[in-house]
Amino acid sequence: MRNYLQDRVVVITGAGNGFGRLMAQMAAEFGARVVGADINAALLAETFDALDAAGHTVAYQQTDVSDLTQMQSLAAFAVERFGSIDVMINNAGVMPLAFFADHVRAADAWSKAIDINIKGVLNGISAVHDQMIAQGRGHVVNISSTYSNFPTEGAAVYAATKTAVNTISESLRVETQGKIKVTIVRPTGVIATGLGSTIVNPRGAAAISGHHARSFVGNFAKYAEGTLPPEMTDRDNPRYWALAPEDIAEQVIYVINQPWGVTISDITVRATGEEYIL
Repeated sequence: MRNYLQDRVVVITGAGNGFGRLMAQMAAEFGARVVGADINAALLAETFDALDAAGHTVAYQQTDVSDLTQMQSLAAFAVERFGSIDVMINNAGVMPLAFFADHVRAADAWSKAIDINIKGVLNGISAVHDQMIAQGRGHVVNISSTYSNFPTEGAAVYAATKTAVNTISESLRVETQGKIKVTIVRPTGVIATGLGSTIVNPRGAAAISGHHARSFVGNFAKYAEGTLPPEMTDRDNPRYWALAPEDIAEQVIYVINQPWGVTISDITVRATGEEYIL
């Protein structure tokens, strides 16, 4: 595959760890100039100082995506350092799975999810929109979720935030078609990611497996114990059971490593043998 990422300026939120860190590393290896943002200054510095030490062209700035002023500052920083913003990946997010019966203990987490998952994406778009229009081209990538495909119990607020991401993304595509490329990325469940730490009630994850719930719970226990059959942990086997974060990051890099005239507008990434039904 040709390398279209060489020298493109790629801004990534939530870049301190998880998907964001992997995407930053992979984009840098393709020769992109990567600007990282994260609310966690220590993790952000750890990630990008390592990339800088490896000889990659990178910069970073601590940023709270829910604060428009900070996102505008991030965009200005990227332009000041590298002269443009070619790709904006709105990756920062939280996953406060909880039931309505959990409303007392979930209230703060739900509010945070609205601020990060919806306002964070909107702020990211607003921060780069005028720059991309002035350049005559740009690419906005918004990380959604298969939870946005259909409502389930235990995920109302999280799913609603990701549904909002879909609507915002498609509206941006319609308004800027021929000027700004827009991509929605819908990862399926990825167990080995920091998102799990933001879950309020772990039982909220069960509904996404539907009629596979019993086998899912059993396989999850085996996953935690490290006793899944080898074929279920082999990414080259159709029984591959749960995606690794690298599987998602690689597909995001694929999406942005395209010529300007080609847009992959919506991509869902699944493990072939997973038990999620959405």
